[in-house]
Amino acid sequence: MRRIVKIFFLAVLAVFLLIQFIRPKRNISTQQYDADLAKVYSVPPEVLSVLQAACYDCHSNNTHYPWYTNIQPVGLYLNKHIRHGKEELNFHEFGLYPSKRKRSKLRAMAEQIKDGKMPLSSYALLHKDARLTDPQKTALLNWIGQTLDSMRSP
Repeated sequence: MRRIVKIFFLAVLAVFLLIQFIRPKRNISTQQYDADLAKVYSVPPEVLSVLQAACYDCHSNNTHYPWYTNIQPVGLYLNKHIRHGKEELNFHEFGLYPSKRKRSKLRAMAEQIKDGKMPLSSYALLHKDARLTDPQKTALLNWIGQTLDSMRSP
């Protein structure tokens, strides 16, 4: 019985060591994006700083990776999460969206913020800058409302 446990432990260790060689492509870009949300719409600096701290890592073309992403399977999990986040909403490409999609994304952002679903609690747990205070939420929601209103105006 002890031998089986030892073999099992060594097999798990071997798999863990082997997956360390799997390195997913990183979401890093130094390019300036003309379609970036902040270039397309007037975003107050305090709102932009909140968006960058709480949202841009998963919803842009440039992620700031913490040290623990070098440990697999954590890095693989985060890479999948970032890919999904960018598919859902990419602030660097926001200006390329059709008007209807822009409005839809802004409304969805407001709902996610109101419901406390974004930023994800797992992200906010490890990134204290991403924990939204009530004044930050209010500022974001006010900006989203003003932006939606301006989109309706001719």
